[in-house]
Amino acid sequence: MFENLSEKLERSFKLLKGDGKITELNVAETIKDIRRALLDADVNYKTAKDFTESVKTKAMGLNVLTAVKPGEMMTKVVHDELVALMGGASTDINISKSPSIILIAGLQGSGKTTFSGKLANLLKTKRGKNPLLIACDVYRPAAIKQLQVLGEQIGVAVFASEGENDPIKIAQDGIKHASKHNHDLIIVDTAGRLAVDAQMMDEIAAIKKAINPSEILFVVDSMTGQDAVNTAKEFNDRLNFDGVVLTKLDGDTRGGAALSIRSVVNKPIKYVGTGEKMEALDVFHPSRMADRILGMGDIVSLVERAQEQFDEEEARKLQKKIAKNQFSFDDFLKQIQQIKKMGNIKDLAGMIPGMGKMMKNLDFDDNAFKGIEAIIYSMTPGERERPEIINGSRKKRIAAGCGSTVQDVNKLLKQFDDTRKVMKMMSGGANMSKLMAKMPNMGRR
Repeated sequence: MFENLSEKLERSFKLLKGDGKITELNVAETIKDIRRALLDADVNYKTAKDFTESVKTKAMGLNVLTAVKPGEMMTKVVHDELVALMGGASTDINISKSPSIILIAGLQGSGKTTFSGKLANLLKTKRGKNPLLIACDVYRPAAIKQLQVLGEQIGVAVFASEGENDPIKIAQDGIKHASKHNHDLIIVDTAGRLAVDAQMMDEIAAIKKAINPSEILFVVDSMTGQDAVNTAKEFNDRLNFDGVVLTKLDGDTRGGAALSIRSVVNKPIKYVGTGEKMEALDVFHPSRMADRILGMGDIVSLVERAQEQFDEEEARKLQKKIAKNQFSFDDFLKQIQQIKKMGNIKDLAGMIPGMGKMMKNLDFDDNAFKGIEAIIYSMTPGERERPEIINGSRKKRIAAGCGSTVQDVNKLLKQFDDTRKVMKMMSGGANMSKLMAKMPNMGRR
């Protein structure tokens, strides 16, 4: 996400050298380079032009503080302007009414159905809501089935009307169903439509009028860049939606939609999709996104993700086991599961300042732990609890059972033993950092 833009902006700041004041002479080349970087990232031309003019105005004449170089000062100015460009602060979704009705709209293939499931999951787990998903996409084959599968996956009810082809009627019947079954949140998933398709645009406008939603969210595939921004304007003219959702930000996106859409439609970005898992949906925070674009990481989001998986009672039990040197492979498996729920490793590393750049060319995917897990699952319950009983013949059996080698088993056992000793020495509790640092290589042949 934003890798190319980050690199080009970093290069732009390096054009400002030395100490002293930022002047029109030494800032001109930097501003030009920043504008070029934004346009290459598919940022709207007017947005890029207005942005760089604002940066130039703010930067001109700034006295560089002691030990702060012009490039560093320019980074601060650009950061503040990026935050302002993307909305300044996060904007909450309007779910104050009961039931609250959220209408989901967007182009074909933008990820509306998946987002609907993610949003239901988020509001259920974090806001204590009892959502109902209504399947109003009667045009795409298997769209209703997809929503039903997602609903089952996250434990959320789905309303689908068999044999009914009128999405307005389905939405109205679904709302009645929600009222009877005490659902305090309704998410209406609609069909994808093109802005140039007058009939389909009339239909979504009619759905809005019929159900009077408390919130309308426009879902945008961020990989479509400026096309997404232009489409958002067309939809906003018809629906006057409340907020934007950017999906597929974990893909090879240049970032233009994220940086342009607020200034073009004057509506806040409320959520960003960062992966395929149902948990991979984040509230959009302009300041955190600006941090990531400028290579500063996003420690706050990283800590929040960790806290979501943190169980205080389990942590206390774990700490006692560590103190008694009883940390087992079963405990280790639980830690792996928690880390996997937080997101993919490369994305998590990108939240740590400087790590994203270091790991740019390394391939970390959801299979990074597979070799370790395979070896552990090949152990007996007794071996997982007491690794010290694993002798030569057991190692051969474990290796054969998971398609690994005795060398891989030895490597994992050695690293696990070293980690257990380090953890025992630490009176403050569980520190997995040493083991985590080695994880990508553990269990690999």
